[in-house]
Amino acid sequence: MSKTINGFSKLTKDEKINWLIENFFEGDTNTKNILSQYWNENKIIQDLHDDFIENTISNYYLPFGIAPNFVINGKDITIPMAIEESSVVAAASLVAKFWSTRGGFKAKVISTTKIGQVHFMYEGDKAELQNYFTSKKEALLKTTEDITKNMRKRGGGILDIELRDKTSELANYYQLHVTFETVDSMGANFINSCLEAMANKFRNDDIHIVMSILSNYVPECLVRAEVSCKVENLYAENSEYLAQKFVEAVQIANVEPHRAVTHNKGIMNGIDAVVIATGNDFRAIESCVHAYAAKDGKYKSLSNATIENGIFKFWIEIPLAVGTVGGLTALHPLSKLAMEMLGKPSAKELMEIIAVAGLAQNFAALRALTTTGIQKGHMKMHLTNIIKGLGASEADKQFLINYFENKTVTHNAVVEAYNNLRK
Repeated sequence: MSKTINGFSKLTKDEKINWLIENFFEGDTNTKNILSQYWNENKIIQDLHDDFIENTISNYYLPFGIAPNFVINGKDITIPMAIEESSVVAAASLVAKFWSTRGGFKAKVISTTKIGQVHFMYEGDKAELQNYFTSKKEALLKTTEDITKNMRKRGGGILDIELRDKTSELANYYQLHVTFETVDSMGANFINSCLEAMANKFRNDDIHIVMSILSNYVPECLVRAEVSCKVENLYAENSEYLAQKFVEAVQIANVEPHRAVTHNKGIMNGIDAVVIATGNDFRAIESCVHAYAAKDGKYKSLSNATIENGIFKFWIEIPLAVGTVGGLTALHPLSKLAMEMLGKPSAKELMEIIAVAGLAQNFAALRALTTTGIQKGHMKMHLTNIIKGLGASEADKQFLINYFENKTVTHNAVVEAYNNLRK
């Protein structure tokens, strides 16, 4: 029996759910109970969530936590984080406290340039195309004036338009490579509107426009965050030895892609959590960051560390295209709350905060890996999740937490201890 359907988007939410239950859950009415228990009781808020995407049947919750005690450029910051992984917020909070007594984090935006491209095919003479572009460049800028008017008032707009010859990589392929400044807006709709206007103005009988679209690869939208202190202040004991191990761990991630991917994934644990909490596009940031990690032809660490003249320095330089106005940031109640918590930052300030969150997460992971190992702290945090999965009572939960206080936590060990307790 076919499980395809026409006109699904026109059904009411109840009709969509009933169709889903009938076709995929064998009529189990408990499915609707599970879905409906995540609906917001406030109809206005629920309607808001329903309109974020099409075919909404429920809300998918992520824990919304906070990591206090960050000091960034001398300012006290509490960072909101939305993530499901158990150890991320705890690690960020621990590292924030650690560095708050060692000068805090320093962060600085290097540049904020964003990119869009008009991709087209042209089979004629290259010199003629260059002459045509040169004659059209001012008209291309002029045709976007209505679109860029408000952005220019805020200090943004189109920075430049270049004609790029890509025929060595693909026959007849050229592009208009356009750079933008979008100030506090992420700017996707703004950039795409400008590009489409340019494409319409640029096309002729010899130029075949393929597509006009922003690029999520923004290697010139960069922010740097760092921490530093005397080596002797880094660890309670064996500081020189452990600091050197830390640096070596970063060096390994710079030469071994298998390690670099996991190393950078840990950085993104912190970055994504803040990006999601503030209503920004974590998928765009992820794709850009990983492309940037491979910009030199080999996938490498996003962070670096050195020891020079007795000073330990740890830093990250990373591309981050974020917005603080428009989009989900201005619609989702928790995103708005997150922005208020952060002091209503500009896009540049938010870039700095997000970069710091990524660096903090990386510091926590490397510190654990080069001392006690990653699993000790992670599994301690994961213990409560295992216990919940077993359906343990509150009394049993407390017993197991106490039982594993000084024992190695593994899934099998927790199950065995629980089964013995139930006997």
